[in-house]
Amino acid sequence: MSRVARIAAMYFCFGAGTALAASASFPAWMLGPFTRPAQDAPVITPNPGALFHGPLRGAPVRWEALHTFNPAAIVRDGKVYILYRAEDDTGTSAIGMHTSRLGLATSADGIHFTQSAEPVFYPANDTQRGREWPGGVEDPRIVQSEDGTYVLTYTQWNRKTYDIGIATSRDLIHWVKYGPAFGSTGKYAHLRYKSAGILTRLDGARLIAAKVHGKYWMYWGEGHVGIATSTDLIHWAPVEGAGGTPLVLLAPRAGRFDSALPEVGPPALLTQHGILLIYNGKNGGKEVGGADGAAALAADPSLPPATYSVGQALFSADDPAHLLRRTDKPFFKPEMPFERSGQYAAGTTFAEGLVFFRGKWFLYYGCADSLVGVAIASPDSSASR
Repeated sequence: MSRVARIAAMYFCFGAGTALAASASFPAWMLGPFTRPAQDAPVITPNPGALFHGPLRGAPVRWEALHTFNPAAIVRDGKVYILYRAEDDTGTSAIGMHTSRLGLATSADGIHFTQSAEPVFYPANDTQRGREWPGGVEDPRIVQSEDGTYVLTYTQWNRKTYDIGIATSRDLIHWVKYGPAFGSTGKYAHLRYKSAGILTRLDGARLIAAKVHGKYWMYWGEGHVGIATSTDLIHWAPVEGAGGTPLVLLAPRAGRFDSALPEVGPPALLTQHGILLIYNGKNGGKEVGGADGAAALAADPSLPPATYSVGQALFSADDPAHLLRRTDKPFFKPEMPFERSGQYAAGTTFAEGLVFFRGKWFLYYGCADSLVGVAIASPDSSASR
């Protein structure tokens, strides 16, 4: 076993290994299986009465009137904190055409949440206004650095183009924005890219940004999944292939749940088996084109066209760009009515938040671009680590 793999096993077993039992039907390298809580209900829903006097609108806005979805999650002071995307009732009735802001919700049990009265992260009169207005800030993922700083990756959307933004905070309320992950000048200044999860390791109940070979690593992308590196968690550089373009780690597959596209889910996790990446897959179909304008691939016939479900991929702990395994079928998919009806009518379980809390794994996901759900892996039903 290599030095990096030994370190991964040590950190993971310290946090959770003794709590997870073997499952004959679930491969040992995977996390789960996950089940929904007994009440089978969303954990975060819109609040049409919540008002926000934002710095750019010039009038009170019902900032979470329509949809609350696509959550990031972190454990802090013995509670689960969720940053969730909330859409107001301005703009036009189409996906992505309302303004998005991030609300903060807290829970003592990981299931019942109290939502903030106002958003904690939003477009403002700052250096990122041109990238975030009027579309907003979307689809967060969050990790902690060694010194306790929270590092947020999110989508900047001005209704013309989008990229991955980086921000930091010490308290999850006050934030510093740094702009695009790949910079605002240079080779990738005009690249359209989204969905990023920084590699983490489990330390007690905290998911801490992990270094491999002296660098931080971030999986990113929708359509094709790539990888980037950083020395400070703020400035990132895509890992390139022989042709000088971003290296592709995951691509659409004909006949699979990700036949239209794969897209990064929660921050990746360093385990004793390697690096585990939970990712979202969109199914193809007659009305669904291929990723990045490519020819459409055959869909998975067991899923409705355009459905988003969730899979897992395993990468080498010594080489985060080297794919070892990948699920052919989703381990989690839309089943409940609130996952199949909403703004995204084809159905969505879109995973973005993962925490280890009270000896269990909590996976938070967006439901049909409208609500937030949770699924839980209990110690007696989870795969052996």
